[in-house]
Amino acid sequence: MAAVDLRPIPVTRDPARRLTQLFAGLALYGVSMAMQIRSGLGLNPWDVLHEGIVVQTPLSFGTITAITGIVVLLLWIPLRQRPGIGTVANVVVIAVVVDLVLAVFPAPDAPAARIALLVGGVVLNGLATAAYVGARLGPGPRDGLMTGFAARTGRSVRLVRTAIEVVVLATGWLLGGTAGVGTVLYAAAIGPLTQAFLPLVAVRERS
Repeated sequence: MAAVDLRPIPVTRDPARRLTQLFAGLALYGVSMAMQIRSGLGLNPWDVLHEGIVVQTPLSFGTITAITGIVVLLLWIPLRQRPGIGTVANVVVIAVVVDLVLAVFPAPDAPAARIALLVGGVVLNGLATAAYVGARLGPGPRDGLMTGFAARTGRSVRLVRTAIEVVVLATGWLLGGTAGVGTVLYAAAIGPLTQAFLPLVAVRERS
């Protein structure tokens, strides 16, 4: 499969399509997070951290997600990363949507329903990630942290991402976040899923 160019391009190019795709992708990302949370079978590393902080504080999951995003953005400063519209929208939209969905969507009791929520949430997360990244309006805070560290240290993105997520996962688990089969499924599936969806939704520069 050919590589897809994901470098940010000016918002003035196809703004309606790209902004719609950005916000739809971020909203779906929030829905997918809520689905995985309600499955109770394990979360991705960052959400394990978010849930662990929720367990230790009176704040909502969405609020913790937003606060964490802002803290991560502050780490961009020494890394000389530049946020875009998509970066700021990532912090706000996902936090609002995940809290709204969690408020109206109870956790199921049936094991089959929980498994379906987990699998559906992971697949939807792959599509949502491809949609908002493919809009090319700026990376999410956590994505930018990864690429920023990779650029500054000269290490591979894969190594840097693994190191960050191991630290985040371990910290979240110690705080009481849910790690389990869903964590393993997410780690194994999210890369291939995002790569499969990206060519379908990525915005390309006109010749």
